[in-house]
Amino acid sequence: MSRLTLISPWVLAVSSAVLIWLYAAALNILGLLSSGASTLALVAVLVAATVSSIAGFAFSAIAAAMLLPLMREPVEVVTIMLLSSIAIQSLSVWALRRAIDWHALFPMLVGGIMGLPIGVYLLLHLDTSQYARIMGVALVLYGAYMLFRKPLTVRGGRLHDALAGVAGGITGGLAAFPGALVTIWCSMKGWDKNRQRGVYQPYILIMQILTLVLLRTVTSGSWPGIAATAWTFVPAALMGTCCGLAIFKRLTDKQFGTAINVLLLVAGAGLIW
Repeated sequence: MSRLTLISPWVLAVSSAVLIWLYAAALNILGLLSSGASTLALVAVLVAATVSSIAGFAFSAIAAAMLLPLMREPVEVVTIMLLSSIAIQSLSVWALRRAIDWHALFPMLVGGIMGLPIGVYLLLHLDTSQYARIMGVALVLYGAYMLFRKPLTVRGGRLHDALAGVAGGITGGLAAFPGALVTIWCSMKGWDKNRQRGVYQPYILIMQILTLVLLRTVTSGSWPGIAATAWTFVPAALMGTCCGLAIFKRLTDKQFGTAINVLLLVAGAGLIW
């Protein structure tokens, strides 16, 4: 039994909230909190990390819905989400490292690497707002369907796994959201909660890192200087992750499936927003 399992999620949540307020106060005193950011923005990252870490995905969609009304600069929001999400996935993957199924993960990664350049190309040449809304509607419809109907179980081989990875690579490069389609595919295969997260969570982490590297390369190193400010949000993301993992470890497979479908609804709503 892990230490996270022994700690009450409510204790973690309250402790994290208090620490975030103290952390924000210290940043304000030191002048390290940007003018566009606020204590509420830090709390938003904490909440988004907690909710998304229960199922292991959808941080960016949830965080965007809360951060965009609080901060003026969209580029700053995107940078915060990228760095925070990578930190979240790193902690989550480490906590679940014994459950990683490299055999099942490999074809998805190969597909994701193939699809990622397509997504980045579309990101740089197309209006992504309409695509994000379409994807959001699809996630809401699927999540609602799965909540009220018996989950569909499919038998798919490595080629199908690779195709799911390609789709995740495209959506990751285009909308910085690689996890939704791969998560749906893993849930349709009838795996238990640990095996699902042992596949799609490291997939998300690796694809996010590759996306960040590829974007920096194709934009000729013109990554915004606000990255330094974005790093101040990482502690809030990590605290939220600890809370979410503590809740995850108490869920049954059925409850986990319900949590995923609810997160799909929330993620879809965040993209539509």
